[in-house]
Amino acid sequence: MFIPFFLELKAAKIPVTLREFLLLLEGMREGLADFDIEAFYFLARAALVKDERFIDRFDQVFASRFKGLEAVAGGGAVEDAAIPEDWLRKLAEKYLTDEEKKLVEGLGGFDKLMETLQQRLAEQKGRHQGGSKWIGTAGTSPFGAYGYNPEGVRIGQDESRHRRAAKVWDRREFRNFDDTVELGTRNIKVALKRLRRWVRAGAADELDLGGTIRATAEHGYLDVQTRPERRNAVKLLMFFDVGGSMDDHIRIVEELFSAARAEFRHMDYFYFHNCPYEGVWKDNRRRRVDVTPTEDIIRTFGPDHHAVFVGDAAMSPYEITHAGGSVEHWNKESGEVWLSRLTGHFRRSIWLNPVREDYWGYTSSIGIVRHLFAGQMYPLTLGGLEQATRALSR
Repeated sequence: MFIPFFLELKAAKIPVTLREFLLLLEGMREGLADFDIEAFYFLARAALVKDERFIDRFDQVFASRFKGLEAVAGGGAVEDAAIPEDWLRKLAEKYLTDEEKKLVEGLGGFDKLMETLQQRLAEQKGRHQGGSKWIGTAGTSPFGAYGYNPEGVRIGQDESRHRRAAKVWDRREFRNFDDTVELGTRNIKVALKRLRRWVRAGAADELDLGGTIRATAEHGYLDVQTRPERRNAVKLLMFFDVGGSMDDHIRIVEELFSAARAEFRHMDYFYFHNCPYEGVWKDNRRRRVDVTPTEDIIRTFGPDHHAVFVGDAAMSPYEITHAGGSVEHWNKESGEVWLSRLTGHFRRSIWLNPVREDYWGYTSSIGIVRHLFAGQMYPLTLGGLEQATRALSR
């Protein structure tokens, strides 16, 4: 079990050594993680990972190798193990049929939703479960967790279930894309190669073989000629949607991110969540304290940059159409205003969507975003990338 784990870590290009592997085995012999998968995880990470940059890759390998193992604290019998709290929570979640969902009505708009939430917060005195009015769990109320409502405010729930929340009243953490991820296919790089505009600029430090031959023949002696290196002059600016429903598409977006970093000399990127508003960021770990104003993006990057937005565009329509519609903060201007400013500034801008194109019609927000981009939305597939690069090259 442990030797394949060690080899998989090596294959993932995590710099682990035999000495560190033996240290892990020694810790196991000393009983530091007997029958406790969580304790074994921390022991293995402490012994094998010496640089925090590799923690994410370590987590992926660990999850793949030890998926399905259950923790039994202290080595007791299985029947003595405590029932995990998350199992009990799952029993309380509200699952409705499609027919039952149609009977659950929204409050009638974003402003009414916010007004009603304010009233509930002032009136409610205790915990509720299974109801249709109060802030609680496993019900059809617009406010709470693990229930269902066509337009509501999610409070106290780890992750999205129906992807219909108009606001999320919880602090969420996202992770950065890994630009060293090993591509599962070279097709993305091949498609991106179509987006090129070659120029020769800078110092003349590359041998010009043809020029050297001509000059030598003309002058009768060896006359070495040099020229500037040929470079791709395309300037690429990418905006990546992260978190929430985009968690389903991390792998393909990471592959795109890695390929773009490798192919374009002039490439910069920023993150946003669902829809760009007044600020974007470079590091998801610091997205609340180190935000770049979108106005600065417009001032810093010229109209000649190719702007590529990557996201599933799956959100509450209020996030695009209403001021204050963002799920995570109160935005003074709507997402539509900011998207119009960005697309109006850059001469060439497109939206890449990892959701299958034949599903787009089922999500109203996708139609809104597609309209704002004048139809320049393409699926994140080989064919979609080829269409996108042709559109950017016009």
